[in-house]
Amino acid sequence: MTTATATDTTAPGQSLEARVAETRAQLDAHVREIVAWHFDPATGCPFWLEKAKSFDFDPLKDIQTYEDLKRFPSFEDEWLRGGPVRRWVPRGMADEPVYVFETGGTTGLPKSRINMHDFETDYELFGDRLSDKTFPRGSDWLMLGPTGPRRLRLAIEHLAQYRGGIAFHVDLDPRWVTKLVKAQRWEELDAYKAHVTEQALKILRAHESVKCIFTTPKLLETLCESVSLDRLGITGIFCGGTEMNAEFHRFAREELVPGVDFRPVYGNTLMGLAASPTFDPEHPDYTITYYPPTPRAVFEIVDPDDPDRLVGYGETGRVILTTLTKEFFMPRFLERDEGERAAPIDEFPCDGVSNLRLFSRFAKKVAVGVY
Repeated sequence: MTTATATDTTAPGQSLEARVAETRAQLDAHVREIVAWHFDPATGCPFWLEKAKSFDFDPLKDIQTYEDLKRFPSFEDEWLRGGPVRRWVPRGMADEPVYVFETGGTTGLPKSRINMHDFETDYELFGDRLSDKTFPRGSDWLMLGPTGPRRLRLAIEHLAQYRGGIAFHVDLDPRWVTKLVKAQRWEELDAYKAHVTEQALKILRAHESVKCIFTTPKLLETLCESVSLDRLGITGIFCGGTEMNAEFHRFAREELVPGVDFRPVYGNTLMGLAASPTFDPEHPDYTITYYPPTPRAVFEIVDPDDPDRLVGYGETGRVILTTLTKEFFMPRFLERDEGERAAPIDEFPCDGVSNLRLFSRFAKKVAVGVY
């Protein structure tokens, strides 16, 4: 099977146009291999093998490119709500230990996704992009974010270990936070935030080896109200959350953690981890743009009323996500997010998304807690 990397493998010196074309060719080859795996009776996923009986096409013959994935029916999130989750375990991996991770449940019953090694691979690819100066190898990490059934807890721990460190954790239940927000129980919310922050501060003050942090925008702001992270020796922070915009990006870099390497990321249980371009302090642009870990995952920005139509570069649309790994095949799933379609760049020769935010039609239905 083709090695699935999220880094640019195109030849140096190529034009951006040639790099984009080669990246797309690699994606098409990867699509053929992943579809062949999931629809082969010997290795395939029971869910997809059964679903294929209702198709008017043969995935093994008719899916040759990424564009061909439009032949699949729209992926329904209801398929991931409830069990049995083993229907998602490919036969070729039936003997592997299986994790199950859940989404946040902000749009209904939490969706469940099985994992074996995907979360490790996703965060190793991201870890390879981190600076050894600001995210020093061998340094320890604080993970201040959602725990429980989410993959973040294990993913950050693996990232720390992959880079030679140890991860410290704070218990955090974002579903309880969401309930407090919905009920407007602000005093309890403030008390819970203070409780979480107190735990984080104890770790930071007791362990000088902690140099790197993962957290969400709201938790970072709360933490910085109590302490200067720079003075505590923090040199690198990566931060994820739909609520992070250009204004917060500037605020974080200039006021919350000046001098600290701040890396915005977009990740979820279904996709993996999308990175943002390297920040240039000489020419600061605080617009946050994310690029997917192609070919393992791809997202497009589409017309909400016609998901088969890409919007133009710079135009607003809804995120449609495709995940392509041996563990999990999810073609063209409409996410809860929207943003502007971003053009490929040298660092990431594929489409991205800028100004990511909650899909406007969901804005009154979804309570966003710690994100």
